[in-house]
Amino acid sequence: MRKVYYIYNPQTQTYDRIYPTMRQRIMSYLRRLFIWMGFGVVCFIIPLIVFGSPSEKELRKENSRLLAQYDLLDARLDEALDVLQDIQQRDDNLYRVIFQADRIPEAIRKAGYSGTNRYGELMDMANADLVVNTTQKLDLLAKQLYIQSNSFDDVLEMCKNHEERLRCVPAIQPVSNKDLKRTASGYGTRIDPIYGTSRFHNGMDFSANPGTDVYATGDGTVVKMGWQTGYGKTIVVDHGFGYRTLYAHLRDFRTKVGKKVVRGEVIGGVGSTGKSTGPHLHYEVHVKGQVVNPINYYFMDLSAEDYDRMIQIAENHGKMMD
Repeated sequence: MRKVYYIYNPQTQTYDRIYPTMRQRIMSYLRRLFIWMGFGVVCFIIPLIVFGSPSEKELRKENSRLLAQYDLLDARLDEALDVLQDIQQRDDNLYRVIFQADRIPEAIRKAGYSGTNRYGELMDMANADLVVNTTQKLDLLAKQLYIQSNSFDDVLEMCKNHEERLRCVPAIQPVSNKDLKRTASGYGTRIDPIYGTSRFHNGMDFSANPGTDVYATGDGTVVKMGWQTGYGKTIVVDHGFGYRTLYAHLRDFRTKVGKKVVRGEVIGGVGSTGKSTGPHLHYEVHVKGQVVNPINYYFMDLSAEDYDRMIQIAENHGKMMD
């Protein structure tokens, strides 16, 4: 019921009824409307602030699920990287050792994406550290898998060439020496027989009568034949796969440059040319340009017992002949 307002009239000593104007009525209605609207808005906002809207609740649940999935993905990436590391170690320490191939450098295996800010756009996200860390691990795993895949392609190619490699690897003694009595001096630091000073001996010396057959120790191609300072008459055979052998102080040549030779083929005769104190063969093995100990390349010629005996004989420092 609408309120009725009166005002006291002192002249008549009575109360006169007041009738509001149209404007007053409108303003009254508007005040009431705004009051009720404000009350309604407050009643709507307070529950939203306290309890959140249904969409916000759903978003919070979705964010929780995403964080849990990122944590799980991060843990699985760690496991995958551990498995990949084990595969890399076997690749370096087993497969490549079998085929005498170089390891993949650690700098290549572990190379990152330096010089670019690949993750800058992720830094503005909520939980940026977790997202960036997981993305980095995923990128690292993808790159290392690519490198390892290429490595296995190389190993597969080596497997295909394994039989040929076995034929080419130096694997016998360069002279007939079953009783090992022709082993004169081994690889390493020795006393020079002429100058009496200590120097490094790059190969092994085999004493033998002049003209004794000298054998190619693996399949290959004769790439050099002639006189070499200090070495005298010398033959160099390229076996491929990074292997080369050198035969020095020869008396004569029994092959020619460019000829393909097989393991056990006679290529020259023992002599005493060049810097030499007596008839002998100086024999060297080079692997990828580096001189190595030839004693490790007689595995088709020596038993385990003979190998031990040869090591003892080769350690004799007093019989270097060049």
